[in-house]
Order: sequence, then structure tokens, then C-alpha cells
Amino acid sequence: MSQQHRDPADQLYALIANEEDARTCTDISDSACREVPRNFFVILGSLVLTKLGDLLISPKTVLAWLLGAIGAPGLVAWLVPIRESGSLIPQMVIGAWVRQKPVRKWFWVLGSYGQAVCVAAMALSVWTLDGYLAGYGVLAALVVFSLARGFCSVSMKDVQGKCVPKTRRGRLSGLATTVSGGATVALTVVLFWDRGDPELMFYVMLLGLAAVLWLVAGSLFATVDEEAGETGGGGNALADALRSLSLLRDDAPFRHFVVTRALLLCSALAAPYFVLLAQQQGDSGWLLGSFLLASSLASSISASVWGWMADRSSRQVMIRGAAIASGICLVIGTLNVVQGAAVASAWFYPLAFFVLSIAHAGVRLGRKTYLVDMAGGNKRTDYTAVSNTVIGVLLLVTGGLSALASLISNGAVIVFLGLIGLAGTISAIRLREVE
Repeated sequence: MSQQHRDPADQLYALIANEEDARTCTDISDSACREVPRNFFVILGSLVLTKLGDLLISPKTVLAWLLGAIGAPGLVAWLVPIRESGSLIPQMVIGAWVRQKPVRKWFWVLGSYGQAVCVAAMALSVWTLDGYLAGYGVLAALVVFSLARGFCSVSMKDVQGKCVPKTRRGRLSGLATTVSGGATVALTVVLFWDRGDPELMFYVMLLGLAAVLWLVAGSLFATVDEEAGETGGGGNALADALRSLSLLRDDAPFRHFVVTRALLLCSALAAPYFVLLAQQQGDSGWLLGSFLLASSLASSISASVWGWMADRSSRQVMIRGAAIASGICLVIGTLNVVQGAAVASAWFYPLAFFVLSIAHAGVRLGRKTYLVDMAGGNKRTDYTAVSNTVIGVLLLVTGGLSALASLISNGAVIVFLGLIGLAGTISAIRLREVE
């Protein structure tokens, strides 16, 4: 009976995996290998729902526009640093705690539920409060949201490493991004077509929908069939976390990867400045929708391609994504510095944002796949936690410097980030292959 239930999943998985034997596993147990098709689609469904939620409350677009709409534009600069660093910095402690548990899917489930509650709190703040008070409510919820996201980030890589074969993880992430991106394209057209500046209720409904998506995703992920894995003993989580920092000193390939990832922050940090340049020339609701559409189309078009490429060489994916990101930043930033804000119409920037989003999808998927494939067992969790914590701190530092530089010129910040991305491209070329 269970075999009959698995047959459709087996067949579809074999088609996606492009192989006759859908259970060709080299780095997971035989029993885990038998559950690969079902687990593949359960994880895929959960990722699609959360990626769709991420796009609906993107700090780079929707939340930034929302704070302006409720009269708290001065808080926009804090959105991306809080969203990213809040989930990354505590991950050494989170990773040490997760490592002590043989089954780790429940950390992802609780993290997803926590994000749902936080997004609902954002909606409540926007609906019941006014101006900067509402804005502070959104930021407070975003802090807790980011912490909950940290549990999902650490545990997902470990669950995926135990449940999906090594050469199929890239296309799992790629498919999830492609499907969610396509769904967001359709949703964006429906929500923003022929719309002026959105009303308050529109944002409340958007946040409410995102909360439901995270709630459903957590319930779905709870059904993953995960085997008990290695544990790191019952040591103190903080002490274990601090000891894990020695990886940066003793593990040269991992240290090189962390340096490369730090230099590739340009693709994430530059995006809000593209939006700011467009907002200087237009503030219609459809312009906001065009940025969402650009991000969604970029994910839908590129993610599966990046995923298949990452299964062959995640290093090459990082190199190509970084080269595209640094190139578009240098072009847009230089044009703006030389010719000023009137270099193009507002609609030029969503197109540039589209190219940057394609590049960022490659950088993000490439470095995630590279990290999972370069580590095994408990090292995978340690690598994830240490690298994310270090990157979280550097995000705050680099984001703060960029915010100060933006007081002089947004174009100059984009050029600065483009140069960092160029250095990251060179560093990625020097990484070793892990596939």
C-alpha cells in the first residue's frame, strides 16, 4: 500500500532527477534513500510556500514601500540589516543547540510557525497603530521574525543533507524558487494591475496571506521522514558555539569560502538602492509591483537553471552570479554618479533590478549548495552556523557604511558594492571544486 502511494512520487522524481533509478544515493543511508522521492516533494512544497511568503513581505520592496505609506520612511534603512543579520548572528548558538538533537526537522517547523506569528503581528501593528509607532511595531516583529528564521536556516541544510542525495540538492532549491517565483508573477499581476498607491488594507491583507503561507509550510514540513542523525553531546550551547569559531582558524577551505561569501554581499545590499533611485522619479503602486514582478520573473526564469548548474559545479554558479551582479552595479552606479538621477526613467530601474535579481539567485543558490556539499555529518551544521554568524556581523557593518555613504550619493554606494562584488568574483575563482 505504501509502495502504491509512493509510485507517483517515484515516477515524477525520476523525471525531475533525469535518471531511471530514482534512488541512486551515495551519501545517505539505504533506508533514507527509499524515502527520497516523498521527502523531496514535501521539502519542495514547504520551500515554495515560504519563498512565496518571502517575496510578499520583501524588505527590499514591499516593507520599504509600506513604511513610506504609513508615514515612517526614516525607518526604511533598518529593514534589510535587521531581516538578514537578525537571523544570521545568533546561528552559532542555534547551531550548537540543533546539533544536540538527532531529529532536526522540528526546529524548522517551530521556526516557520514563529515567522507566521511575527508577520501577523506586523499586520496588526499596521492596522491598529499610526506613523512611526506602527513602523516600530513592524521592526520589532521583524527582529523576532529574523530570529525564528535562523532556526529554519540552520536546520534546513541539515535535514536536506540527510534526506536528499548530494547531486539533487541544487535542483531542489532551484525548483522551489522557480515555482514560487512563477506563482508570485501571477499574484503580482492580479494585485497591482492598474492600481494607484495601495491603501492600508491592501498591505494588511498581503501580510495576512504571507502569515498563512508560513503556517501551512510548517505543518507540511512536519511530515518529512527524517532519520535520527549524529549528535554533538550535551555540552553548553554557547561554549560549543564559541569553540566552533576555531573552524575559521584551522579549516583553510572553509575560511576561504567565508571570505568569498562576505565579498558577495554586494548582490543583497545593492538591491534597495536600485529601489531608492526609482522612487526618486515615481511613487505609483504599479512601480512597486514592477519591482516585485522583476524579482519574481528573475527567480522563475533563472533558479532552475542555476540549480542544475550547481549540481555540476556550485563554484561556477557563484562565479557567474557574482560577475553579473558586480557588472550591473558598476554600470548603474557609474551612470548615476556621472549623469545624476535623470539618467533614465523610473522604469529603467526595475529592468536593472531584474538583472541583479538573476545574479543574486545564482550567488545565493551556488553558495548554499557549495556549503552543503563541502561538509558532512555534524560539520554541515557547524559550517552553516559559523559562516552565517560571521556574515551577519559583516552585514551590519557593511550595511551601516553603505547607509552613511548613501547620504552623499546612492550611485556611489552602488559603485562601492560593485567593486566588492568584483573582488568576490576573483575570490570565487580560487575556490576548489566540491562536487
